[in-house]
Amino acid sequence: MGNIQAPRGTYDVLPQDSAKWQEIEQTINRLCNLYQYKEIRTPVFEHTELFQRGVGDTTDIVQKEMYTFQDRGDRSLTLRPEGTASVVRSYVENKLFGQPDQPVKLYYTGPMFRYERPQAGRMRQFVQFGVEAIGSKDPAIDAEVIALAMDVYKSSGLKSLRLVLNSLGDTESRLAHKQALIEHFAPSIKEFCGDCQNRLEKNPLRILDCKVDREHPLMATAPSLADYLNEESSAYFAEVKGYLDELGIRYVVDPNLVRGLDYYNHTAFEIMSEAEGFGAITTLAGGGRYNGLVEDLGGPESPGIGFAMSIERLLLALEMEKVEIGQDRSLDAYVIAMDAASKKKAVAVVRDLRASGISADMDFTDRKMKAQMKSADRKQARFVVVIGESELESGKAAVKEMATRDQQEVAFGELAENIQKKKSLGE
Repeated sequence: MGNIQAPRGTYDVLPQDSAKWQEIEQTINRLCNLYQYKEIRTPVFEHTELFQRGVGDTTDIVQKEMYTFQDRGDRSLTLRPEGTASVVRSYVENKLFGQPDQPVKLYYTGPMFRYERPQAGRMRQFVQFGVEAIGSKDPAIDAEVIALAMDVYKSSGLKSLRLVLNSLGDTESRLAHKQALIEHFAPSIKEFCGDCQNRLEKNPLRILDCKVDREHPLMATAPSLADYLNEESSAYFAEVKGYLDELGIRYVVDPNLVRGLDYYNHTAFEIMSEAEGFGAITTLAGGGRYNGLVEDLGGPESPGIGFAMSIERLLLALEMEKVEIGQDRSLDAYVIAMDAASKKKAVAVVRDLRASGISADMDFTDRKMKAQMKSADRKQARFVVVIGESELESGKAAVKEMATRDQQEVAFGELAENIQKKKSLGE
């Protein structure tokens, strides 16, 4: 029997890379705290019906990409393919709409699952960070959500970014545009793929997002949603743009921008990477306003707006822009024991250093001193603490600063304070 490997479309984050993930997660947590978004953690699997209702029957996600299974009670469950539906389900189930301060501002980070062809930055299990602000229809919150997304990328070190905006209008505008699209595509719908044919009556807007028929001449001449926005929708979109201008956030309006999920209306946006060599699919994050989703899942009228971004694609963009993150994971002190008696003392010294907030390590394979020194070098230890027979007798360890090669004797009880002081002088 051969070796067992990770399933297709999944991967391991190894220690040399996990520091990058941790740095990004710290950036996310710090910014969300500044913006006063609170973390929510929802189950990795939900009832399948949640995504059928919350994401939409006509979407590729529900039709083709979900990992769905029957449990032992013969219930249909699905590994979550995205985060918004779960967050809104929790908002309704836990009656967060009853809180005095609205909107309720939430964020999540965690694995999502979609059965699709794996490619760079797009896997079957991927990590998504997302934000939902539920309970306000103020255009200013739309601008805040977009600003938070841009801040995450900029704080991570990305520079080649492009924000693309569109308005999908309110229900009245959407219905008028939907009818126009049906009339536009219906005479030639047999020339389109099976998915588009199925979408014609249900959700013709999704035809514009089709990858198979993107070159069909009718795509270029399809009625634009911008022409069907009523006065209220146009005014709303103008306010969102006004707030973004006030925040100094540059954007491009693209009337063809369509979000892939059924629940969006009004503001829709995507953030692209313009980094060289990023590939054909340049979208880093996407989001928009959903004014009917809470009601669809059994709650009161509570408009919301949010976005989701893939952490893998953020890491890919950082790589393309040659931005180094997660670098400083160096070791403060490596403790070397010369013999068995010294090893007992070394174990205690390592514990005491760690208790004082100093990262410390030692040898666990009983190697000779020379091999231990090489290990300290490889680990880029700033200090080496040597303990042998004479050190045990004198009650002092030899502390060597690796950069300067300076060495001094320090009492065991003063090691932590001594190293801490030298560390702060060198920083």
